[in-house]
Amino acid sequence: MTYPAGTLTVLVLAGTRPGVPDPMAQAAGVSHKAILPVAGVPMITRVLKTLQDTPAVGRIIVCIDTPAVLDGLLMPDVTVIPSRPEGPSASVLAALIQFGTPLLVTTADNALLKPEWVTEFLNASNPQADVAAAVAPESVVRRDVPVTKRTFVQLSDLVFSGCNLFLFRTPASLNVARLWLRVEKNRKHPLRVAWLLGPLVLLKAVTKTLSRNALYARIEKLTGAKGELVCLSDGRAAVDVDKPADLELTEQLLGAE
Repeated sequence: MTYPAGTLTVLVLAGTRPGVPDPMAQAAGVSHKAILPVAGVPMITRVLKTLQDTPAVGRIIVCIDTPAVLDGLLMPDVTVIPSRPEGPSASVLAALIQFGTPLLVTTADNALLKPEWVTEFLNASNPQADVAAAVAPESVVRRDVPVTKRTFVQLSDLVFSGCNLFLFRTPASLNVARLWLRVEKNRKHPLRVAWLLGPLVLLKAVTKTLSRNALYARIEKLTGAKGELVCLSDGRAAVDVDKPADLELTEQLLGAE
């Protein structure tokens, strides 16, 4: 779906969980991973520059628990809102309630993000879908970044890695954020999550017999929202900075551009 220039609001998640120091930030001697230098430039600065260079993007919002850590790093027109202590799902839900839809969501550690990836995602998303997530197929990731070690989700008809890029397109997508919040609240209680999502769905996921259509159907049954996975054509889109090897790889890829 094509969005007119400057019409899309974007939320950048940059906070940390209360009482849980990020090991990457600690290793770099900074308070938040969002400001960790990547090839000499804070990660969040790279993400914001990409978003500014994306034609469809208008308002940019940064969600962080301690806004002061971003002093001197933000453009004047960037809005800062406090993150929610419950986690990213609660922060996304709060932003959806405050700013409405459509809302594009990404993360501050998405340091390789490029305007063309965002545009591809937006253009390829189904206008009938309420919510969409960008993914990179395993074959594309292994082609473009063969040395990376990524976590792949295995469905019966698609093996992919997430790209930290989500589109909450319609008001119905708020129910997906609410479901995400319920799952996140119970993340330490697998049986509760299984009951919430449905044991049959989890069984199919474990046995790799869950298809995209079955996943979409379950999401719609639970939330009333139509979801979709949008495959991107560049495997580098699946690389974020979660561990030291990711940082090294990201800097190598930036140096090769």
